[in-house]
Amino acid sequence: MPTHPPVLICLAGPTASGKSAASLALAERWPIEIIVMDSATIYRDMDIGTAKPTAEEQARAPHHLLDIRDPAQAYSAAEFARDAAGLAQDIRARGRIPLLCGGTLLYYKALREGLNDLPEADPAIRRQLDNEASEHGWPALHAELARVDPVTATRLAPNDSQRLQRALEVWRGTGRPLSDWLAEPQRPVLPGWRFETISLEPSDRTVLHARIAHRYTDMIDAGLLDEVRSLRERPDLHPGLPSIRCVGYRQLWDHLDGRIPLDKAIEQAIAATRQLAKRQITWLRSLPQRQTVDCLSDQAVEQVIARCAQALEARAS
Repeated sequence: MPTHPPVLICLAGPTASGKSAASLALAERWPIEIIVMDSATIYRDMDIGTAKPTAEEQARAPHHLLDIRDPAQAYSAAEFARDAAGLAQDIRARGRIPLLCGGTLLYYKALREGLNDLPEADPAIRRQLDNEASEHGWPALHAELARVDPVTATRLAPNDSQRLQRALEVWRGTGRPLSDWLAEPQRPVLPGWRFETISLEPSDRTVLHARIAHRYTDMIDAGLLDEVRSLRERPDLHPGLPSIRCVGYRQLWDHLDGRIPLDKAIEQAIAATRQLAKRQITWLRSLPQRQTVDCLSDQAVEQVIARCAQALEARAS
């Protein structure tokens, strides 16, 4: 009898495309456990602005990789790939079905394509770089990177603080440019697994844009500004951290710092979220063999269920 490779179903899509509702509908029909693929919901005390599944939603289906980091901590795509791979194997070993669900597509790329053996993060070097950036600005550090790793510097914007920090951290910690590390063969984290991608994409971006605006104003009404204010009161948090750079958070932080009025902060947050959705859609369209579902259709959830059934039937046949 032939053996079939294990299947990992990924429900992806831009922000506000209805992924969470669809994943819960799937969990009502199959013994699914959800591996959340989101670089914001990993943080504790960041619930409203990340659209984190509520306690009631989490009770309807097991959710993994929520609230696994303090906002002062970092979490890399490599860490996600290792964590998600281990979870997928554990879930399958228990006779249940792992479902990836989220919109952080860099995480999916790391899980699907494998990892480079990059050095671990070095908190001391990161602090040093943050201090230098505060004094001289990130463009000055970009100029340094251009001298030691021109290949990486060419693809990074002068104010891309997160990626600039990582590239310089690798260089200072190892003496090797990040581009050299990335040129080495990638190591698969789920060898032998077949990936099935169901992609929720809008047939009309203007409708998705309206959804994004409505959802963000709902978050404001639900107390998002107070959530950001509580984070800002912590002395160990600052706008250079990945958590505070999350769209919808950094704009309100700027407002609380007195840089912009609240209405301008809300306007900027909505615009930034729409730009995020645009990047997510562009990335999704580059995926091979994805199955698309119009997230604006009244039948979107039913179509996701049908696509999932096909994938699971193919696994069992």
